[in-house]
Amino acid sequence: MSSASQSEVSYADVLSCSNFFWPLPDNKRISSYFGKRSSPTAYASSYHKGIDIPASPGTNIYAAMSGTVVMAKFNGSGGCTVTIQNGDMYTSYCHVSPNFIVAPGVYVEKGQLIAQVGPKNVYGFPDNKYHDSDGNPTNGATTGPHLHFAVRINSEYKNPLDFF
Repeated sequence: MSSASQSEVSYADVLSCSNFFWPLPDNKRISSYFGKRSSPTAYASSYHKGIDIPASPGTNIYAAMSGTVVMAKFNGSGGCTVTIQNGDMYTSYCHVSPNFIVAPGVYVEKGQLIAQVGPKNVYGFPDNKYHDSDGNPTNGATTGPHLHFAVRINSEYKNPLDFF
């Protein structure tokens, strides 16, 4: 890790209290890495802004860092998403169960249970434009159950693996 410049003080402050907690302790395999890739499904980006960790629906997801939940809702291609903010840093957990465990405004500690991996198909979200080959609504742009984990500093996505 490089030393922070004056303009990166809040970023350095956040990092000084971390190494991140791995959000799926029993699942270490990564099926899609950060960066350029082939789009796995319609509407999926060819530049992957996070990492994908395959897991069975219902697998517990833990906060990688402490912070305040700023989002817990269906959020387009990310499907059901929980986002945590700490200063200028945000961690997002996408394709989670629609039975949200945390809510916006709640402070969570690093390592705290915040969500569960969601199913491939979710129902009841009228603005969901994502569907599988059978026409069933999916949990965002996904081909199956997994956690999409992303790290953002202000508006710039970073490789999550750089924080472990």
